[in-house]
Amino acid sequence: MRMDFIEDIAALEALYGTPGQPSLRKVADHLTPLYRRWIMAARFAVLTTVGPAGTDGSPRGDDGPVVTELDPKTLAMPDWRGNNRLDSLRNIVSDGRVSLMFMVPGSNTVVRVNGTARLTADSALRARFERRGRQPATVIVIRIAEVYTQCARAVIRAGLWSRDDAEGLPSAGDILAEVSKGEEGGAAYDAAWPARAAKTKW
Repeated sequence: MRMDFIEDIAALEALYGTPGQPSLRKVADHLTPLYRRWIMAARFAVLTTVGPAGTDGSPRGDDGPVVTELDPKTLAMPDWRGNNRLDSLRNIVSDGRVSLMFMVPGSNTVVRVNGTARLTADSALRARFERRGRQPATVIVIRIAEVYTQCARAVIRAGLWSRDDAEGLPSAGDILAEVSKGEEGGAAYDAAWPARAAKTKW
């Protein structure tokens, strides 16, 4: 199928017009009291990074605020144990540009933070996040350039918090078995996962 693609910003802006003033005026360069309140209520965020190998989007969650405020311009996010692919962390070391989307179940609002990040294994900072005798291997320190609310229409259109479409979907084990051509994954992987996750959440 042949398509014509938009190749310049002027053509793009001609299609959409100018942004509304509220969408520009809501942007802050630090945590205001209300932005702070909202982000500290978020237990889940999507971290987006960019690096030499491309982009990465990584879900981040915690039992409590997913980030800690170090000062009104700086957030800290512990890197709890995952699968050790290190995609986001490699990108941060190579290119510090990051975005975060903070979500709170039940709210159609999404709060975005754009900024730059660095990675540290500082012992004092890691100790601030200790859980059950464990500490994160590293902490992502994010310098805020922009913080703002996103338009709620996408969450409303998706009915994100008002439905459950999971029935009948393939499991992680099913997908792993498909991609590995049966060499890994499957029912045994899925059966072992809950106990493995419970031991390695922190």
